[in-house]
Amino acid sequence: QVQLVESGGGLVQPGGSLRLSCAVSGFYIYAYRMSWYRQAPGKERELVAVISSTGSTNYTDSVKGRFTISRDNAKNTVYLEMNSLKPEDTAVYYCNAAAAWSFRNYWGQGTQVTVSS
Repeated sequence: QVQLVESGGGLVQPGGSLRLSCAVSGFYIYAYRMSWYRQAPGKERELVAVISSTGSTNYTDSVKGRFTISRDNAKNTVYLEMNSLKPEDTAVYYCNAAAAWSFRNYWGQGTQVTVSS
């Protein structure tokens, strides 16, 4: 069974930090592009960060310099370190895995991040 399980979300004050995890089971992530998306109420889902199978990364401009995506293939887990959080970062954060060679594309269930004082 394929499963992507996000964890680490919660309530944090502006300027605070959180570290999200995406634990994958059912396949090995080493050959997949891994991404984090987020969706706020009434908004479209947006791409936040991407890490390729070789470790190269890209970020949306609004989080550049504050967020870091990383992967640990031995643990079959992807992370998103979020620093200097702002209220506009409030959203449900989703983990995604995409295979370059096929149609395979998997999503987690999401974890809520709320930035508020």
